[in-house]
Amino acid sequence: MKSEMKLFTGNSNFSLAQKIAAYLDLPLGKALVSTFSDGETRVEIGENVRGDDVFVIQSTCPPVDHNLMELLIMIDALKRASARRITAVIPYYGYARQDKKVKPRVPISAKLVADLITTAGANRVLSMDLHVGQIQGFFNIPVDHLFAAPVMLEYIKTHFKDHLTIVSPDAGGVERARAFAKRLEAGLAIIDKRRDAPNLAEAVNIIGDIEGRTVVILDDMVDTAGTLTEAAHVLMEHGANNVYACCTHAVLSGPAIDRLINSPIKKLVVTDTIPLKERAKDCGKIEVLSVAPLLGEAIKRIHEETSISTLFV
Repeated sequence: MKSEMKLFTGNSNFSLAQKIAAYLDLPLGKALVSTFSDGETRVEIGENVRGDDVFVIQSTCPPVDHNLMELLIMIDALKRASARRITAVIPYYGYARQDKKVKPRVPISAKLVADLITTAGANRVLSMDLHVGQIQGFFNIPVDHLFAAPVMLEYIKTHFKDHLTIVSPDAGGVERARAFAKRLEAGLAIIDKRRDAPNLAEAVNIIGDIEGRTVVILDDMVDTAGTLTEAAHVLMEHGANNVYACCTHAVLSGPAIDRLINSPIKKLVVTDTIPLKERAKDCGKIEVLSVAPLLGEAIKRIHEETSISTLFV
């Protein structure tokens, strides 16, 4: 007998979970996810999940540690309630940037988080636009790695036509930018950047032709927006006509909104893997695209044990 599919969510991104549930025409499972008076995370699953195929939707976005603990404790509760299989659906994977030792005596936090999720009892993971692809190898369980590319490509095709150049803000994003440029039959440019300290970046040179063109900066996430806004200023100084940006994960911490408001970026296009803060909603430069249908379809295919490779564009 085929097991029943059930969806549960923590508090990190309730609106995205609701959209995924609507796409699948399923209700969200009953669960109390709150805190005790001393701040400890409290979880109580409110329905029978014995033998079910369970999906827990939870982005580990700010407050990262709190949302991560909600995810871990929910997985543990479901495992102890005898769920047949538990898939951690993590649209935004926090700690992903700490994926290697960049100097002595520092942790590889992305690997530690992978171990915690596995130890808690997850049987597989579904995530989107991991900061680096090798994070999949940090898990000893199956990882389905989706990309927001289908959603972003459709938007760019619809809104930008001629004289378009896709820009990678650093050398690490060249592969992503090249793939987009090829699909869009657009130009490609790369910004040579030197990073002096975490969350501080200086753009220093441009490789490629951007003069008189509409440019779209492409990145997997925007955090403090230092890289993005510095890149926009340099692109305008080198003759770009208009500057836009597309980033999957809108972390937007610290001075990000002020930097965005004061930058030459006309519009920042993001997805709803992370819920926007109120100030970000009011800034007027941000447009949000939903990845709920993409995640919903992946969840459906995982449950049905069919291929999800066609979702990779």
